Amino acid sequence: MSVPHVFLVAAERSGDLLGAGLARELKALTAGDVRLSGIGGSAMAEQGIVSATSIEGLNILGWIDGLKAYKRVKQAVSEAVEAILTSKPDVVVLIDSWGFTLRVARGVRAADPSIRLVKYVGPQVFATRPGRAATLAASVDELLTILSFDAPYYEAHGLPVTFVGNPTLERLPTGDGAAFRTRHAVRADEPVLVVLPGSRPSEIRRMVPPFINGLNRLVRDHGDLRLVLPVADPVADLVDAAIAEHPVLRAAIRVGEAEKADAFAAADLALACSGTVVTELATAGVPTIASYKLGWITWALVRAFNLLKTQHISLVNIAADTRLVPEIIQLNCTGKVLAREVESLLCDAQGRAVISERLKAVTTRMRGSGQASRRAAEAVLAGLG
Repeated sequence: MSVPHVFLVAAERSGDLLGAGLARELKALTAGDVRLSGIGGSAMAEQGIVSATSIEGLNILGWIDGLKAYKRVKQAVSEAVEAILTSKPDVVVLIDSWGFTLRVARGVRAADPSIRLVKYVGPQVFATRPGRAATLAASVDELLTILSFDAPYYEAHGLPVTFVGNPTLERLPTGDGAAFRTRHAVRADEPVLVVLPGSRPSEIRRMVPPFINGLNRLVRDHGDLRLVLPVADPVADLVDAAIAEHPVLRAAIRVGEAEKADAFAAADLALACSGTVVTELATAGVPTIASYKLGWITWALVRAFNLLKTQHISLVNIAADTRLVPEIIQLNCTGKVLAREVESLLCDAQGRAVISERLKAVTTRMRGSGQASRRAAEAVLAGLG
C-alpha cells in the first residue's frame, strides 16, 4: 500500500485539539510514513497541518446561530468539499461539529463515494434528537466514539462503531497549583475561583452578563476571593473586551491556555460554561458549578418538541448518573443563583474535598485504559487495511 493520506476536518477549538492528538498518534504509529492534510486551527497547525480553508465563524451552536451563520457555513462546506476532492485522500476524518461535518460528508459522498469517511465524536443522540443516528449511518463509513454507551444507538442503523475513549481526560497535564499561586502572588489561605465563560462567541455573549452579576455579588461578600480567568484562544478578543468593560474581571488573574493546568491545580472551585472544560475540571478534581444558556428561540423549540432526553447536560453527571456538578441553565442562569451555588461550595471545604474525590473517580472510569488518541489513530489506519 502507498503512503496513507488522511484528511482531518475540525471546525472549532475542541475538534482542533482532538485533531492534533489524532495527527500526532498517526505520525507515531506510522513512523512518520503518513500524509496528513486537513482543515483546522492552531493546534493542528502545530502538527504540521496547514488548514486548507479558514474555520473562522464556524464555532457556533444552536439553530438560530446556525441560521445567522448560514452563508458562512455554506461557503465553508463548499471550500472543504473542494479541498478534499482536490487532495483525493484515502480517508477523511470528520471531527465533532455535527452540522458542518455532516454537510461536508454528504458533499464528498455525492462527488466521490470511493473516499472513506470516518466520524470522530458523534452527536449525543442519547440526550436529544435520536434520528441523527440514522442520518449519520447513511453518511459515513464508521464512527469513532468517545463514550462507552454510544454504540447501540448507531449500530442499530448498521453503522460500525469503535469506542476509543475520551482524549479530553488525558490531554490536561497535572498542574502545579503552588507554583501558580507563587507566580501570581496568591496566598495559600486565599480561595481561588476559576471562571470560564465559554469557548464560543455565542457563549461569551450569553454567559458573561450573568457571570458578571454573580461575581460582583461574590467579591462583595468574600473580599479574599481571588478570581482566575483562563482564556481560550478563539474567544480571547471577546473576553478581553469584557475584561476592559467590567471592573470585577479587570481584578481577575487573566492567563492563557498554557497556564490552564496550573490554574486548575490552584483552584478551590470553578464557575464554568457547560462543555468540554467541565470534564477537564472534573479530571483535575475541581468542584464546579456548570451553567448554560441557549438562545431563547432555540430553547423554546427544545421545550416545545421535548428534545432533551436526559436528566443532565454534563458528561460527568451522565457518567456518574447523579449531579456531582450543579447545572444552572436557562431561566435559572442568573447572577443571584450562580453566586448562591458558588457560595454554598465556597463555604464548605469538607464538601468540596468529597466532591473532588468523586469527580476524579468518575473521570478515571470514563478514561478507561487511556491512550484514546492512539486508539483512534489505530482505528483510522485499520480502516484503510
